Amino acid sequence: MKKTLVINIERCVGCHSCEFACAVAHSATKDPYAIIRVGERPGSRVFVEAYRGKAIPVHCNHCEEAACVLACPTGAVHRKEEKGPVLVDVTRCIGCRMCVQACPFGVMTLSSDGKGALKCDLCIERLAEGIEPACVIACPTKAVVFSSEEEANRAKRRKVAYMIVSAQQEEIK
Repeated sequence: MKKTLVINIERCVGCHSCEFACAVAHSATKDPYAIIRVGERPGSRVFVEAYRGKAIPVHCNHCEEAACVLACPTGAVHRKEEKGPVLVDVTRCIGCRMCVQACPFGVMTLSSDGKGALKCDLCIERLAEGIEPACVIACPTKAVVFSSEEEANRAKRRKVAYMIVSAQQEEIK
């Protein structure tokens, strides 16, 4: 994959905006008010979990050797292209939960009616339109960003360099 979701846990404030935006983006109407009005339960595909006083957004890693893809007996959990995001074809999903059991990160769930698997698809429909994933746009602190691994690593290196220079400057004082 060229780009993926990158999480900066120091920035996450646990507002759950990413979860809500994800649910709305995957709803039939794409309208939060209509979802409430008609009682639709689209389900989120990203989860904010609390650990030791920190909020941590957890989403599908689109693993290279994806256990969910290997476990799916119908081929509903698949990739359209090599190294592309792991997707779910709900028309082929039988709700057997094999992918849910196989996922080592606990990010596969079943729809509220139990008939199909849900997981992060990187908002593939939005990406096709040139729009970033809903969770990225909704995050007020930019704890969730959509970037390449190299861009993410470059940002980490810059942060480390800044911390080293700052520490050295403090020692001089």
